[in-house]
Amino acid sequence: MKILVSGLAGTGKTTLCRRLASEFELEYYSGGDALKEVASRLGYKVSQVGWWESEEGLRFLRERRERLELDREVDRHLLMKVKAASSIVVDGWALPYLYDGKDAVKVFLKGELEVRAERVARRDGITVSEALEAIRRKEEMTREIYRELYGFTIGRDLEPFNLVVDTSRLTADQVFYIVKSYIQYFFERDS
Repeated sequence: MKILVSGLAGTGKTTLCRRLASEFELEYYSGGDALKEVASRLGYKVSQVGWWESEEGLRFLRERRERLELDREVDRHLLMKVKAASSIVVDGWALPYLYDGKDAVKVFLKGELEVRAERVARRDGITVSEALEAIRRKEEMTREIYRELYGFTIGRDLEPFNLVVDTSRLTADQVFYIVKSYIQYFFERDS
């Protein structure tokens, strides 16, 4: 069972992936954590909560924009992990676009910008306006990176996905139930 989850900031990717990994007893791997490992190797002071929306996280994002090989390295690593695994849950913005195996369910989480900003603000202990600004900058630069590297636009090109869920009006439990139900259907139909 391979589950690949993509989505924009504040849609609940990490929460969902951790619950799916626990529910189905799968290894969980985070593309964001893989990028943070690269940032650490480059001398960035990486923290867990709110780092991507921080000035340090945005500075690393600007470096990624100038050095596309950093993302290419992480994406190759994630692809190798997924190809080698028989069962895994991975969250990563680009991975579902890049993995062409038919043995994985691909889920995209989307949500209204204001709702996502409220979630990020609550999670990171910042104001909603700070979260809005950080999300806009982060998503604009990240979209540029993947558009230049691979030719797709995250959040707009949804063709690779088996399931797209708008989490704006849903609780984490509701999102989990919807995605879990779909995953069970997806893998049962191939049995």
